[in-house]
Amino acid sequence: MEYTYNIIDSNATSKLQLQLYLEEYEDLTCTGVATSAAEGLDSILKHTPDLVLVNLGEDGMEYFQMVTELNQYMQTLPIIIGYSTTKKYAYNAIKSGFFDYWILPHNEFDVRKTILRLRKKHPKDDIPSTICLKSYNDYRYLDTKNILYLKSDNNTTDFYMRDGNVISAFKTLKSFEDKLPEGFIRIHQSYILNSRYVSRINYGKSICTLSHDREEELPFSKTYKDKIDTLKEMLSKTAVKALN
Repeated sequence: MEYTYNIIDSNATSKLQLQLYLEEYEDLTCTGVATSAAEGLDSILKHTPDLVLVNLGEDGMEYFQMVTELNQYMQTLPIIIGYSTTKKYAYNAIKSGFFDYWILPHNEFDVRKTILRLRKKHPKDDIPSTICLKSYNDYRYLDTKNILYLKSDNNTTDFYMRDGNVISAFKTLKSFEDKLPEGFIRIHQSYILNSRYVSRINYGKSICTLSHDREEELPFSKTYKDKIDTLKEMLSKTAVKALN
């Protein structure tokens, strides 16, 4: 599984150098780039990356304020790495919970050590994944582990949650399909399910059963049969088979 990251850097040279180093890692994907604390805040809230890399430059305190603001909006902060030409902000970075602090210019060895430590301390499955639902100036963050399934109705998508709540977003199902983490499978024109809650696949009735506190049956269509086959193979790898 991939780690997503955002870069916040007003220096084109250091930003480009960092991107070149990070391209070496196939499990890292850039989802946003910003050049200021204000842009960075908006980019993080929009893309909810796993990792944020920020050039503290001469405006370091603005970025620490940005982190404070993130705490107001996000249930779980991304992992943050700061870098600068001096150690000036190192103490503040430690106090703010930064994962690492680099001294510019970027050093390929330092980047590699940090990425390896990231993989060891924060295996991808352990990083909470959130999705942001934005409506005008209202931002709502959902932990994807708590989503049972998504159901569309024209241009509206309803998120059916584990606690029984249903949360509506005024976007199409397609707009969420590529943003959801691995494990969410499109099974129908109107449904995307979270595979962790699938307890049964009935090919005869074309139904997937989800189980949590209750059971729900979702239809799947022939158009998405290849997705169902992939889902079955994925679940079978972790299941002990007891066939009649």
